[in-house]
Amino acid sequence: MELNGVGAIVTGGASGLGAATAELLAAHGARVTLFDMNEELGRAQAAKIGGRFAKVNVTDEAGVAQAVAEAQAAHGVARVLVNCAGIAIGMKTVGRESAPHPLDAFRKVVEVNLIGTFNCIAQMAARLSQAPPLGEERGVIINTASVAAFDGQIGQAAYSASKGGVVGMTLPIARDLAPLGIRVVTIAPGIFWTPMMATLPKEVQESLAKQVPFPSRLGKPQEYAQMVLSIVANPMLNGETIRLDGALRMPPR
Repeated sequence: MELNGVGAIVTGGASGLGAATAELLAAHGARVTLFDMNEELGRAQAAKIGGRFAKVNVTDEAGVAQAVAEAQAAHGVARVLVNCAGIAIGMKTVGRESAPHPLDAFRKVVEVNLIGTFNCIAQMAARLSQAPPLGEERGVIINTASVAAFDGQIGQAAYSASKGGVVGMTLPIARDLAPLGIRVVTIAPGIFWTPMMATLPKEVQESLAKQVPFPSRLGKPQEYAQMVLSIVANPMLNGETIRLDGALRMPPR
């Protein structure tokens, strides 16, 4: 798909993988709307790339529907959706003093990472389904899972479950949307430098980087963005989850 002049939505677009993706899409001519809860960062990033910002809670059905409609009014129907919004926690199934994992914490991670992703897919695809195709396709939806979907570590039960759900729904949604000419692909990043990673001590960052076989470093958000561009450009990529991890397989801890 040719990106020049095409509407695009990036959730979690204020920082990290989403910000890098929004920037690269805009550099290739896309008209980008950022969805995020961080209004200050989101507006600054939107101004930087000549896009627009919408404060959106991805778990809010009505809120997402309204934001998708507003993005369409400003930039035309969104042909590209990149779901980067997500949260993570670290809690064992049974913690100290035999305390069970708080169910509310588990539920919140699944709500944002899995249900929020599906909510954005459904709202965007419903509007895109009414648009004329561009050549042989109407558009493409790209989700963000994680290698934790396959190699979940100690304390990642909620996070791994949420990202495993994203992987699991990729193929059936791709099949659902195939008659409409809408592709669905998921990226499963390994250890990438993000604002969340930046909060860890430098020695921890270096230790994590050494676990990656090659290249033995943290992934760059721009490398995630490059994968997004490759998916957009290649119409045969559909219904698949692509590990972007430098051959990393996560150990138990």
